[in-house]
Amino acid sequence: MRKKGVIVVIALSIFSVAKAQTKEKVQNADTNHLKYLPDVTVVGRNSKSDYQQMPEIVGTNIYAGKKNALIVLDNVQGNVVTNTMRQVLAKVPGIHIWESDPSGIQIGIAARGLSPNRSWEFNVRQNGYDIAADPFGYPEAYYNPQLQAVQRIEIVRGQGSLQYGPQFGGLINYILRNGNEINKPFEFETQQTVGSNGLFNSYNAIGGKKGKVHYYTFFDHRNGNGWRENSQYYTNAGYGTVTYNFSSKFSLTAEIMRSHIRSQQPGGLTDAQIKQDAQQSFRSRNWFDITWTTPALIANYQINEKTRWNTKLFGTVGDRNSVGFLQSITTRDSINATTLNYNNRVVNLDQYRNYGLESRIITDYAIGKMKNTFSGGIRLYTGTTTRQADGKGTTGTGYDVTVSGNYPRDIEFNSKNAAAFAENIFRVTDKLLIIPGIRYEWLEGSSSGRNGYTSGGAEIILQNITRSRSFVLAGVGAEFHVTKATEVYANISQAYRPIQFANLQAPPTTDVVDPDLKDAKGYNIDLGYRGKLKSFIQFDVSGFYLQYNNRVGTITPTGATYRLITNVGASTSKGFEGYVEFNPIRAFTKSKHTDVIIFGSYGYTDAKYSGDHKDANTKGKKVENAPAHIFRGGITGGYKGFLLTAQISSVGETFSDANNTVAASANGNTGLIPSYTVTDLTATYKFSKGLNLKAGINNLFDERYFTRRAGGYPGPGALPADGRTFFISVGAKL
Repeated sequence: MRKKGVIVVIALSIFSVAKAQTKEKVQNADTNHLKYLPDVTVVGRNSKSDYQQMPEIVGTNIYAGKKNALIVLDNVQGNVVTNTMRQVLAKVPGIHIWESDPSGIQIGIAARGLSPNRSWEFNVRQNGYDIAADPFGYPEAYYNPQLQAVQRIEIVRGQGSLQYGPQFGGLINYILRNGNEINKPFEFETQQTVGSNGLFNSYNAIGGKKGKVHYYTFFDHRNGNGWRENSQYYTNAGYGTVTYNFSSKFSLTAEIMRSHIRSQQPGGLTDAQIKQDAQQSFRSRNWFDITWTTPALIANYQINEKTRWNTKLFGTVGDRNSVGFLQSITTRDSINATTLNYNNRVVNLDQYRNYGLESRIITDYAIGKMKNTFSGGIRLYTGTTTRQADGKGTTGTGYDVTVSGNYPRDIEFNSKNAAAFAENIFRVTDKLLIIPGIRYEWLEGSSSGRNGYTSGGAEIILQNITRSRSFVLAGVGAEFHVTKATEVYANISQAYRPIQFANLQAPPTTDVVDPDLKDAKGYNIDLGYRGKLKSFIQFDVSGFYLQYNNRVGTITPTGATYRLITNVGASTSKGFEGYVEFNPIRAFTKSKHTDVIIFGSYGYTDAKYSGDHKDANTKGKKVENAPAHIFRGGITGGYKGFLLTAQISSVGETFSDANNTVAASANGNTGLIPSYTVTDLTATYKFSKGLNLKAGINNLFDERYFTRRAGGYPGPGALPADGRTFFISVGAKL
């Protein structure tokens, strides 16, 4: 109760600071400050570029001093229909992408030597609130919004941990289309797409504004057969949002997204099988089914011209079901000669029921002649995950999660969180900004239930484990405006990754959880220079350092007969992230109808294990899934309404395990992941503001490659990426 009382006091203090602000009109502030204030939606709407820097302040959030990027989806020259992230995030340097899901359903991205597994090293949000399975105990993002429905993507590295909590990777926030640019009672939008391997996508939306009410709703359907055998899928997503403006200062928004996805999982392959035929599959009975509902209620109040308040009530109601034959790819899934049927499949079911509240306030105040900005907020969260696993499924081939008997594992995980943060922009001079911040976290995670049966049929009851802890994170950032359009930025910020549910799920017959098991903690450092030179060069170059301490792993202590789940060591990632975009037409001519944009982004990462437990042996080895070199570049040429983009994506080799195994294992689970280079072409023609035609070829030269090896689902084995595919799309607004 004492900790919750602290948070209430902090919240009241934040509100008191805001209320104490006088109602004086904003005095003439320096032009540098005003330059960064426009709302980000305006930035995205008026620019032809798909890449922008975030303003200093957006809503109640501070982005000054932080490494960040804004991707405007309307301007992306790429295949957003199948969520092709190497094209969407091409201008964000250093982003490592797993391309193991040909349907684009599962997005896996990371940076700075972290794992891309369902983006779980990022704090993944939609419209500013959580959408992962459980941000604290199980942060995998099984659901990601269809990118045709996304207006923009906000990415914040490093210091984002102070405003949003975990993880080390920072924040990725998908802002959905809400039709806020519509100023008439009714508008209809549609985008219809067909492509290779039976691809069909239909996006349809209506929206409007009348009086004090604004609304927007869409339905998106996609289906296809996939590039590989046994890869059919479909997705259905519906979204609705209604905003009521009680006054010019106060509005209330209610929104809900519901997504249902079902996909066939073709399984992994060995390296030899990929060389023979990367499209082949030896698993025809594996299925994945996800239903995700994310309701939210959002209040915005402009208290006065200096102070804004935002509160979100949100929930995640998710179901993740899988059924399949999950043994090594070297074991055939064939008809049993005795029963004349297939062997029984394994069924796993997860349910996620999460609810939260976040309330934030931001206000301007003066110290002398300089206007400063304070932002603070609180967070309350509770989540319950119910896991039923290893059920004896049917011998059938279609999607069927019927089981015979009990689930051997029947576990409930619970997580609770209360947090408060505060950040402040101190404008020391017209050019220099200092941005310190602090975050208080209280966390609790627990697990209970059955973890299986003994050979004699007795229940194995899960160890009764509860972890409750609290701590403070701190950081500081800075900006120095070298010119009106360029700035040096720097920050150092602590971060953490909570103990995962999997670390509390120790089979008591074989594993022991270290009673001193701690959350992974560390810090990010950024130092960079970014901005624009006149109207034809945009750039952001920086160095980074990421220290990741208390990594959790499993070891066998010397002389012991059990495995210990404990903190096994640390890793250090350091490197360079650079992006530059050049427009020679603007530089050398005055043409208003022709455009040429040349861009390149490059990330260098040196990620190594820097320390270990006395019974671990990773010290000095490279971190797995951390390619040293990632380059993406391209050129866009346009005349009037026509744009053509050629893009190249080149990713260096990486290890798939912490032991740095080079030779591929017989089952494809471990071994080096080779480097690869992929080329894409995309063209767009806008007949008018309301009518467009898009087409593209992904993997133009039909490169054979893979980005991931899986030891379990959805493998096991190496998971090939798609070969050459195409799409064509037509859209209209009425």
